[in-house]
Amino acid sequence: MRRLSTLVVLLGVVALSWLMIGDPADGVTLISVGNARVLYTSSALALGGAGLGGMLFSLAGFFLVRGRIAEDLRSGTGGVIAATPVGNAGFLLSRWLGGVAYLGALVLAFLGALLVCHALRGDGPIQPGVYLATFLLVLLPTVLFAVSCAVLFDAWAPLMGKRGDVLYFLLWMAQLALASQLAGAVHGEVPGGFVFDFPGIATAGVLFQATLHTDQLMLGGASFDPHVAPVTLPAQLWTGSAVLVRAVCAALALLPLLPAAGLFHRFSPDRARPAHARRRRSPLALLNAWLRPLARLAQPLFRLAALLPGTAGQVLADVALTLTMAPAAIAALLGFWLVSLCAAPASLGGVLAAAVAVWGVLVSELGARDAQAGALELTGAVRGGLQRRDLRLTAATFVLGLLFTGVIALRWAPLSPVRACAVVSGVFALSAVATLLGRLTETSRAFLALFLFGLYVALNATRVPALDVVGFNGVAHAGTVLGVLVTGLAALAGATAWSQRRWA
Repeated sequence: MRRLSTLVVLLGVVALSWLMIGDPADGVTLISVGNARVLYTSSALALGGAGLGGMLFSLAGFFLVRGRIAEDLRSGTGGVIAATPVGNAGFLLSRWLGGVAYLGALVLAFLGALLVCHALRGDGPIQPGVYLATFLLVLLPTVLFAVSCAVLFDAWAPLMGKRGDVLYFLLWMAQLALASQLAGAVHGEVPGGFVFDFPGIATAGVLFQATLHTDQLMLGGASFDPHVAPVTLPAQLWTGSAVLVRAVCAALALLPLLPAAGLFHRFSPDRARPAHARRRRSPLALLNAWLRPLARLAQPLFRLAALLPGTAGQVLADVALTLTMAPAAIAALLGFWLVSLCAAPASLGGVLAAAVAVWGVLVSELGARDAQAGALELTGAVRGGLQRRDLRLTAATFVLGLLFTGVIALRWAPLSPVRACAVVSGVFALSAVATLLGRLTETSRAFLALFLFGLYVALNATRVPALDVVGFNGVAHAGTVLGVLVTGLAALAGATAWSQRRWA
């Protein structure tokens, strides 16, 4: 993931940074106090951007860094490493340093995008020292904790697979929930309990509250009254106690490394079998086993796929294979159909958000499935395989998305045609992006990380049309729908061009 895919991730980070920092000319601002907006000075953009960036890097950073040891195991390199005299601690430390350097480069790219945003939309001079100090204090603990957890989860065999992914996502959600409660109960100085605020968002919020002497604060995608005088923040927002708290937080972020060396499987065949262990003990695997009879519902799709010629049959076969491998998805699909048919149109937004979340997790591996199965050369060698592969994967992902969301789109069509179009265009764009990222990175984690974070941001920034990609917030308009559609077409073209270039 450190070649062309790194460029894709960088572009994703830049795009998300611009989406998070609204243009005041559009009536949206990064920070608002009551009905007034906070001017985009260096201190405001640095702390606000770093706070929101902490949520991004604390989640996406983990998924982007982890998986290297599993790749060593899959490729056979792990056996070579295990035979060398390098110790467990030294090996894991080298992987940790590489992960910190990688995420550090992404943070610098995020900072660069923020500086460009300041140059175009900001108020007052750009103060590099303010930006660097703020990013160091807020995001250093974030990066250290994400990489430390990634190394630990890769080193301990039971957490190498999907179980570890789900566990960390729950841990991330718990951190944000705890940070929100702590920030709401604190007024003034940053307390010592914030040493566990690894994302940094709660610390940023408390610093804003202490400086502005109010708790009527909104961070990220906030609306404001242009007739109210804007608020200007001082250049220096940090206190000595806040700096000390972040320093201790950075030290605590290293704690997951301590048990990693002792738990490291060192590529031992009797310990490092995550796929087999996941089949035996994963709760999701157990649920799929219990629901295995539902897989029979997908069997007619295989017979129909055999009758359909060309790409249509291949797409249907991919859809059938995906559903057969995940009977729990079939159960969820039936449940969403029932709720979508019975719920009132006004309440379908929440149902759509849940359906998109389940669908996104389900199809995250579809774009990388050929690579992970070692079938890239095989699918590229058959007639039309190279030209149809990306179209086939995108179409299969899109069809699965329509299965989850199509009923809602049909119910909205006569009431709100634009919103119904947003559902279809959003599902298509996400399908194309999933194929592009899967093709570039040959792993599901790049799309999964960006998808989960984007979904979280969209669920919280309910008034920003550009973030309402699938229409569940009801603020998307014709312009955003068209933009999302163009983005999807560009992603599909990019995936096709990359495949043709690689296999030319």
